[in-house]
Amino acid sequence: MQKVNGIGGVFFRAKDPQALSAWYEEHLGVNHYDPVPWKQSEGFTVFAPFAQDTDYFGRREQQWMINFRVDDLAALTAQLEAAGIVVETHPDWDSEVGKFARIHDPEGNPVELWEPNQ
Repeated sequence: MQKVNGIGGVFFRAKDPQALSAWYEEHLGVNHYDPVPWKQSEGFTVFAPFAQDTDYFGRREQQWMINFRVDDLAALTAQLEAAGIVVETHPDWDSEVGKFARIHDPEGNPVELWEPNQ
C-alpha cells in the first residue's frame, strides 16, 4: 500500500500573512517557502484529531493547533521569553512522551512546543 511520508505543508488564513511569516521565522526558525521551503529534521509527527468540544486548543472557535518538535525546550523557552513572548508551561502537560510548552503567535493562534523523550 502506498502512503504519505510526511507533512508537506501547513496552510492557514492570517490577517497579515507577511508579518506572521516573519514572526515564525524570527522566533521559531520556520521560514516561508521563498526562496526554498523550511526543511524539518526527521522525527516523530503526531496526527491526532480531537473531539469538537475540546478545551485543549484554548478558544472554542480555534480549529487547529500546530505542534513543533524541539531539541531543547528550556533553551527555546528562555529565548522566547527574552524576546517578550509569554510561554505557558504546566507540570501536567509533561508526560511519558516528553515535555511541552505553549505560546501564541501574534494573531492569537496557539503553538505547542514539544521536546520528545529520547
